Amino acid sequence: MFVARSISAEHKDLIHDVSYDFHGRRMATCSSDQTIKVWDLTDDGEWQCTASWKTHSGSVWKVTWAHPEFGQVLASCSFDRTAAVWEEVVGESLASTQRGQSHWVKRANLVDSRTSVTDVKFGPKHMGLQLATCSADGVVRIYEAPDVMNLSQWSLQHEINTKLSCSCLSWNPSRLHLPMLAVGSDDTNPSAGGKVQIYEYNDNIRKWQKVETLMAITDAVHHISFAPNLGRSYHLLAIATKDVRIITLRCLRKEPNAGANPGGMSKFEIRQAAQFDEHSSQVWRVSWNITGTVLASSGDDGCVRLWKANYLDNWKCISVLRGDGSVSNAAGSSAGVNQLGVPNAGGNFGGSRGFKQGGSGQNSMWY
Repeated sequence: MFVARSISAEHKDLIHDVSYDFHGRRMATCSSDQTIKVWDLTDDGEWQCTASWKTHSGSVWKVTWAHPEFGQVLASCSFDRTAAVWEEVVGESLASTQRGQSHWVKRANLVDSRTSVTDVKFGPKHMGLQLATCSADGVVRIYEAPDVMNLSQWSLQHEINTKLSCSCLSWNPSRLHLPMLAVGSDDTNPSAGGKVQIYEYNDNIRKWQKVETLMAITDAVHHISFAPNLGRSYHLLAIATKDVRIITLRCLRKEPNAGANPGGMSKFEIRQAAQFDEHSSQVWRVSWNITGTVLASSGDDGCVRLWKANYLDNWKCISVLRGDGSVSNAAGSSAGVNQLGVPNAGGNFGGSRGFKQGGSGQNSMWY
């Protein structure tokens, strides 16, 4: 049973992103009102705001959680050209107005970008505490905290110039492959070439190298997401553009060029597994379930659509969810909703004050 409920977030401007933690029992929202709010799921299934604070001097585009192994840590990025790392402090806040709420401290302010920082993502847990950011100037930056007990120290490890305005990025969570990043661009010029680039880390030369450009993706990319890999021999990449694309990347071999490229780069067989235009509008978010078998997408048609492949690897829509909680087989025209039932307004989450949270029963996790 699909349940949708409204949450009065009380943001004073558009909500741009909603992010669940690893267990799906904490949630963070960010907004053009320059604030982040943290929500905790109570025992009776209600979401309670436990922290709210001003984070940046511009619109906050994205917020993301680190793996809980590193503590309760958030990262955010903003139009003010910075990314920030926040850590929850155990103990009661000194301010009487904030008693009963958790206290978040800014541990680091990353100021290397000269333009708006459009996305921020923590790397997979097995890589340690790494953080990737991308900016409108086309530069992807990768930071690392050498001491996970001291989050005030972050070193800039790598800068990747994609030569395209960056809008989103995604780490490949696979442990079996070399570290890999997908970067999407919102450049609207079709002649600029493929809008998704794949980068791989070469340990021999200690650099990130571009291994593929998805030339079939020529429209602006709003969101991108690698699927969790629980044993597949290939990688799955979901792309939100003017439609939904699902791409498979099957590693073929290493290029044995030991001269200019010691260790070689991976070569991939790239295939478009699916393309869906049922949203009939711009698609703003794509999100995989924990096993990487079901994809959720959301667009300006006001629906969240769930996609799944059968045993022949043919993808199809298995459910259409509306913001009012109803399930239908056709796109609706109700108020826009986004990932897992969060409203969408032209690529932003929600209106000026609240959003909807959808899930199976009380928990926001879905399978």
